[in-house]
Amino acid sequence: MLENLFGTAKPVIGVIHLLPLPGSHRFDGQLEPVFLRAEQEAAALTTGGVDGIILENFFDAPFTKSRVDPACACALSLVAKSIMSITPVPIGINVLRNDGLTALAVAATTGCQFIRVNVYTGAMLTDQGIIEGQAHELLQYRRLLSTKKKIHILADVMVKHAFPLSPFMDIRQCARDTVLRGMADGIIVSGTATGSSPDVEDLKAVREALPSTPLFVGSGATADNVRGLLDIADGVIVATSLKRRGLLENPVDADRVRTLVAAVKKESPATPGC
Repeated sequence: MLENLFGTAKPVIGVIHLLPLPGSHRFDGQLEPVFLRAEQEAAALTTGGVDGIILENFFDAPFTKSRVDPACACALSLVAKSIMSITPVPIGINVLRNDGLTALAVAATTGCQFIRVNVYTGAMLTDQGIIEGQAHELLQYRRLLSTKKKIHILADVMVKHAFPLSPFMDIRQCARDTVLRGMADGIIVSGTATGSSPDVEDLKAVREALPSTPLFVGSGATADNVRGLLDIADGVIVATSLKRRGLLENPVDADRVRTLVAAVKKESPATPGC
């Protein structure tokens, strides 16, 4: 799947945290700045050498735990089409907090190739309350949409900013359930919060439980630790460490992207302009 979708066995997926969208209380009524920043970040990620890009309505927080406003879905679709016109890399959609149905709808109507779902199976206690998985609904909806190319579902296992309802949940079994019962196409293991690295033992446990399933690190990858993470995982989804000065609220920095991608490929980053 990774070779077919991303053209490499160890993909780096950069994240674009979209400015507040319609339907969010933080939206100021102006869509043009959303487009401009998203396009600038897509250009920086592409120039830096990422293998894929995922769009998130990250700055819409606080998030609804169910369906987002239709205006948000429309805006996401418009941004996705805009990004697809300026970059050749595969594009994914993550609709926070857990609106996989809207993510699928946006992907299907715009031609995006994958989505991320934070709580795909089971149930997690989050700052939005208890969120339950929606694997059955998502697979049924994907079949209903019947797109020419399959939209791949990347599902988090015990997602960040959330806690399992039972303290005895085993991450190995959660991962198996996500793939063997939920039929996810790939799985994601993150740290406890945005920008934090996953526990290496958790990552190893999931790898051992599902040795042939595409496994992504969903947070905390940096130029310093990415090689070690990719000794276990198949790919990384990166946001914070690619921002200017490594600050979450800042735009993507093309030089930071080059440095991380070079670390993945064990190369020295090319000098800008050369």
